Amino acid sequence: MPPCRHLWSRAVIPRVLIVAGSDSGGGAGIQADIKTVTMLGGHAMTAITAITAQNTLGVQAVHAVPVDIVVAQMRSVIEDIGVDAVKIGMIGSAETAHAVADLLDQLDVPIVFDPVMVSTSGSVLADAAAMAAFERLMGVASVVTPNIPEMAALGGEAAVLAHGCHVVAKGGHGEEAEITDRLLSPQGELRRLIGKRFDTVDTHGTGCTLASALATGLASGLGIEAAFEQAVRFVRIAIVNAPGLGGGHGPIGHTLGVVPFDELEG
Repeated sequence: MPPCRHLWSRAVIPRVLIVAGSDSGGGAGIQADIKTVTMLGGHAMTAITAITAQNTLGVQAVHAVPVDIVVAQMRSVIEDIGVDAVKIGMIGSAETAHAVADLLDQLDVPIVFDPVMVSTSGSVLADAAAMAAFERLMGVASVVTPNIPEMAALGGEAAVLAHGCHVVAKGGHGEEAEITDRLLSPQGELRRLIGKRFDTVDTHGTGCTLASALATGLASGLGIEAAFEQAVRFVRIAIVNAPGLGGGHGPIGHTLGVVPFDELEG
């Protein structure tokens, strides 16, 4: 990925704008994004696209945020604090997707798009119209991070790469004993990481977390390969340190098994 120019001078702390839905259970969505960005040393800002009533068992209700409010949230932080990278998650509606793409077209920073369609529990989070509008978001994205079912729904690797973006092809939904995550560019594969598959159901929020970790790495000035490696490593350590909450697909452990405050002296 070529170096990204910034509309503002780089801040001391990487500034990451997250455009996504809220997960009341705290395992995925905006909540997972904020924890990930914070743990990796960034400053998380948000534009909430939808409010969900959600826990480890599934999604019980979804309330879409009006498009003008989503855009207003984005403009508010862009115009004052500034942005070094953007992460897009659950988008809510086709109208929101187009409005977000229109605004992001004006920025020149890395944009990571996680094409969220279905939650870990199996709840549908994007209707047919919203999925069709993903074409606009892939057109402005620097990196797209689909899992195996999402990649198929988007038309396959070649179809996604045709937008000129990089792709993180995630292997977590496969059946093999090992998980293979691949970083692809329009010119071919750049990197692949192979790791043991953990025997656990506590994987809620892994997709959101990986995309936010990737965005934070890029916002910090890492190259695409280094940011990819850091993001995959963060997710794997967080899975190992899942707190075991709820009766279904539990959240991963974003604090990586430590209490950061306890590490301070004085």
